[in-house]
Amino acid sequence: MPQVPQTLDASAVRAWCALALETLGRAREEIDAINVYPVADGDTGTNLYLTVESAAAAVEAVFAAHAAMSVVGDGAGSGTPPGGRVIEPPTLADAVRAMAHGALIGARGNSGTILAQLLRGMAQVLAADTGTGRTDGESLRLALRHASDAARQAVAHPVEGTVLTVASAAADAASGAEGDCAAVARAAYEGARAALAATPGQLAVLERAGVVDAGGRGLVAVLAALVETFTGRTPARAAVPVLASHARVVAADAGATALECADGGGPVETENGPAFEVIYLLEAEDAAVARLRDRLDALGDSLVVVGGDGLWNVHVHVDDAGAAVEAGVEAGRPHRIRITHFGPADAHTTGSTARPVRERAQRAVVAVVPGEGLAHLYAEAGATTVLARPGEPPASGELVEAVRRAHALEVVLLPNDAELRHTAAAAAEQARTEGVRVALIPTRSAVQGIAALAVHEPERRFDEDVVAMTSAAGATRYAEVEVAERQSWTMAGICQAGDILGLIEGDVAVIGSDVTATAEAVLDRMLAAGGEMVTLVLGDEAPATIAPHLETRVRESYLAVDTVVYRGGRQGSLLLIGVE
Repeated sequence: MPQVPQTLDASAVRAWCALALETLGRAREEIDAINVYPVADGDTGTNLYLTVESAAAAVEAVFAAHAAMSVVGDGAGSGTPPGGRVIEPPTLADAVRAMAHGALIGARGNSGTILAQLLRGMAQVLAADTGTGRTDGESLRLALRHASDAARQAVAHPVEGTVLTVASAAADAASGAEGDCAAVARAAYEGARAALAATPGQLAVLERAGVVDAGGRGLVAVLAALVETFTGRTPARAAVPVLASHARVVAADAGATALECADGGGPVETENGPAFEVIYLLEAEDAAVARLRDRLDALGDSLVVVGGDGLWNVHVHVDDAGAAVEAGVEAGRPHRIRITHFGPADAHTTGSTARPVRERAQRAVVAVVPGEGLAHLYAEAGATTVLARPGEPPASGELVEAVRRAHALEVVLLPNDAELRHTAAAAAEQARTEGVRVALIPTRSAVQGIAALAVHEPERRFDEDVVAMTSAAGATRYAEVEVAERQSWTMAGICQAGDILGLIEGDVAVIGSDVTATAEAVLDRMLAAGGEMVTLVLGDEAPATIAPHLETRVRESYLAVDTVVYRGGRQGSLLLIGVE
């Protein structure tokens, strides 16, 4: 048997993250399949996996940085730089802080956000135990208790029979354990496993569906990895409960699945809930976050706010996604905003009702959008969105994750940016290896995406739908108005920092000093070639009078041309223009 650590140090944290990722990878589909609370959207296993993946990557980055310091120090990798100072390996505090930060910025979904807070709670205790760079069973017991308490405080309305119950049971069991880290980890695992088996008796939705809590099942997997870290052995997998014995899954019709009780009861009752899941990272002060909690709690449910020290991860289910994002804007600086529309197959459940596990939708649209307003607009149209902040283009992994969240057999991908073509192509290729049929429409602007989404019809054949959407996007000329950041040579001449630039199809066509006048000149050039519909997407910093002025200009100067105006939020450009 390979040598295993007896205490918790940086290397043990690294091993734990890797093992947890491997364990969740094996259990992901199983956990997705039993996800019925709070929304039966079949993604808890995937969300937990992605959260731990981000935590593990952050820990690996810390080790890589220390290794690089060693190589740079003497050019040979001996660890001794000029002057004889030895580059020390990462400390326990380095590793657990990286783990917590990685989980925080990568948290996905309700359970992933709670897991991030559990890891953060552990890190706060373990990072403070800096005397030797390693810790023992006593500190691990304290860390598990603090983690459970912190997670409960992060949830607006804690519900028993969930991952919170399983975490509390793990901490209780660990508190009574004597011995080293292995003994404490084993006790926590056994306590969590027993609590997981009891969750159907605590939450009616689980009992009626005949499953244990999916988030709790994921936490048991993470704790099993902790046991394996210290013992080198995987706890008995067969003893981990998944399905309650009294329930069965039966086909309701060709396009859906219903859950029935084995005692002859009919399909479980269902109930509608909020239409959107909103998640974002938030840079804000503690006082502002306290006010944000109150406001979001009034807007929806499943509210979880985790983090601290100026950086937070916010998760909530609401009907008004725009209001949830605006609340974040008032509190601080939200970014990495993700808005997911719960489709007809998704079910929002309460403690007394249940919904069937979600089947894959036939078709979905995934789109990259440059602002919160457009994210809300696209989500209302049924698209799964990925927010692209100025200077923060999404990576292919984020697009792959969005395709997974869409949970469809067929996906139309709209990058809405010429520079994201290769990123989107890589994401599409990865999604295809996972069995999803993906069509990439090379939209170069969000207004082209709007045109494509307007003609999207999920009922028609996939190829026909893609052709129609591609044609609509290709028939839409696009432009934007922005402020020059520096002096530069352009197709229209030399611009100075602060000049107003009008770009048509990506090239500077107009240089001006007034936003409205520049926008009008751009619009006139575009309509000179004809058009039937003008789309204006206003950024937060666009003048309040620009939309009425341009609407009047179109109405008075161009016959039979309609204008529609949207608010894009903080989208980078002052104005986006589309002409169909």
